[in-house]
Amino acid sequence: MSQFAAMILPEFDEEMANTRKVLERVPDEKFDWRCHPKSNTMGWNANHLAEIPGWVEGTLTQPFWDAEPENGPKYAMPQCQNTKEVLELFDKNVAEGHAAIAAVKDEDTEFVWSLKVKGTPIITMPRKQVIRAFILSHTIHHRAHLCVYLRLNDIPVPGMYGPSADE
Repeated sequence: MSQFAAMILPEFDEEMANTRKVLERVPDEKFDWRCHPKSNTMGWNANHLAEIPGWVEGTLTQPFWDAEPENGPKYAMPQCQNTKEVLELFDKNVAEGHAAIAAVKDEDTEFVWSLKVKGTPIITMPRKQVIRAFILSHTIHHRAHLCVYLRLNDIPVPGMYGPSADE
């Protein structure tokens, strides 16, 4: 196992376990709920959290990802309709992401990777930074949104780094 994998996998596993605890609390009947007209729905956030770990393998094995290639279909986020579907996708993506991190060589984590839109880079950084920022921090960011959504709907928020106010 690479030094990078040994360092990042415990954090990846912890953040994914915490994220799963939050996703488990999303009620199917609240998928269309939003806290503000400019905010995404609870279901959108759940789907987004399920898809993010699915980006790990491509980040670590491909030179870039073009989310809107000029000569191909635009990336489409998942459209899971309930919590069961979200959790199935999330678990699949977490397992594949974990395996990709475990298999990566240290020298491959230094490769400068890009997220592109129509061929134009919008994020460019070494793969190991992409895993930290675009995967882990991005997950934590959207998980926090979802925790607020739970709280605003009087749904108990799970503890993550210790007990929550609901525990």
